[in-house]
Amino acid sequence: MAEPPTSASPSSPAHGHDHAVVATDAGPRRTLAVGDARITLLGTAHVSRNSADQVEAELDSGAYDVVAVELCRSRHDALTRPDQLASLDLMQVVRQGKVAMVMANLAMAAYQQRLGEQLGIEPGAEMRMAITQAARHGLPVVLIDREIGTTLNRTARSLGWWQRATLFSGLIGSLLSRDEVSEEDIDHLLEGDVVETTFAEFAHDRNELYQPLIAERDRYMAAKLRRSAVDHPDAHILAVVGAGHVAGIARHLGDSEDPAEVVDLLERVPPRRRWPRLLPWAIVALVGIGFYIGFTRNPDLGWQLVRDWVLINGGLSALGAILAAAHPLTVATAFVAAPITSLNPTIGAGMVTAAAELWLRKPRVGDFGSLRDDTGTLRGWWRNRVSRTLLVFMFSTLGSALGTYLAGYLIYDRLNG
Repeated sequence: MAEPPTSASPSSPAHGHDHAVVATDAGPRRTLAVGDARITLLGTAHVSRNSADQVEAELDSGAYDVVAVELCRSRHDALTRPDQLASLDLMQVVRQGKVAMVMANLAMAAYQQRLGEQLGIEPGAEMRMAITQAARHGLPVVLIDREIGTTLNRTARSLGWWQRATLFSGLIGSLLSRDEVSEEDIDHLLEGDVVETTFAEFAHDRNELYQPLIAERDRYMAAKLRRSAVDHPDAHILAVVGAGHVAGIARHLGDSEDPAEVVDLLERVPPRRRWPRLLPWAIVALVGIGFYIGFTRNPDLGWQLVRDWVLINGGLSALGAILAAAHPLTVATAFVAAPITSLNPTIGAGMVTAAAELWLRKPRVGDFGSLRDDTGTLRGWWRNRVSRTLLVFMFSTLGSALGTYLAGYLIYDRLNG
């Protein structure tokens, strides 16, 4: 990951008097005064046994009143409740347009599983240790990281459409590779950020990813810590964070902005540009005009255009379903539904095919239980009924989208022929 711009030292005087910052330790462990509270930033590596041992020793010392961890609610639940996938509502995921997000999260989990196999320790062991030790000592736990879905959304919105496609395909591609993780990526992990390293394995334009993946999270976590300092006056807070975040968080602990406003600002997902939302309707209008012109010229030409539309659009969507190893009736559903749904941008072909696949092959309890392990291999994505349904949605949607453009091109080629 590209190095952030050089900035003031964390020990520099903070602006304002409400959140004065004084560094008393150097290196990955820094204690800072924030208002009436003290915050110790403990920099850890997510793949180090020493880090987990260090967290245990710190909390066994009895010096702390509150424990803060670099986790969001989703990552916390994944760490402490590995069986939570059993409650996944696939149809709701499809309706809410979160298929790509779920697949990305599964790909990240698969990548981290590969890391654990290579390095002999599960990433996030020090976070689990912090949570376990906090419970043992009766200390409250504060989750300070931004929700992973928000981070991924803000990352995607900071890129162009082609870069977003590259980002997603690269993330999915990372799980298909069984190669060992490079020494460079392991070095990044030793600096302490699994999220960053997952993207760094394939991201080429790292400068554009730095702001939403690292800099914004530094500012966000600092704001959550400043709010915790207000909620727990006179407390000594241990913040267990990746070592690469220590300097940025320490710098932002001296910010004078209202922490609640900072959190609200950084949790917002920038709205999509208007033209991508209008593009599907424009295509529908152009195809409709093409049909009108064709029937006006000659009914036979008009029906030829309709046949082209159905065969190309439905055929490619059905091909996508076949590639996802969908049920034969789901494949037939894709062929019938895609030409119709492509003329109504509010309903995608993938929504129909995923619903059909769920009805025909309802996932079993065991599919949810083994989902995380199965998605760690290429074959497992097709073997598991949950992940296969996600593939059916994705591939049939892509097939229909490609068919829309190809059929539209052919329609206007015939009209001009």
